[in-house]
Amino acid sequence: MHYQNANQAEHNRPQMISVVDPFVVQTLQSVMGTHVVIETTRGSVRGTVCDVKPDHVVIEANHTSFFVRIQEIVWIMPS
Repeated sequence: MHYQNANQAEHNRPQMISVVDPFVVQTLQSVMGTHVVIETTRGSVRGTVCDVKPDHVVIEANHTSFFVRIQEIVWIMPS
């Protein structure tokens, strides 16, 4: 029977890696409460920036919230 020590077991666990783009996050924070157009890899979203997190932004349009991943954003334009 093969036993792993605690150090090896910790090394073999899956780890989550997330890339944070601080400049996009900072830009979104600067337009909080503003109506924007966000172009993503899947199309554009128009609405008001309601919340910004390191990995996503919340856009409200027509009483609906859209959660857009920061990694999917191509450009941002205030409108």
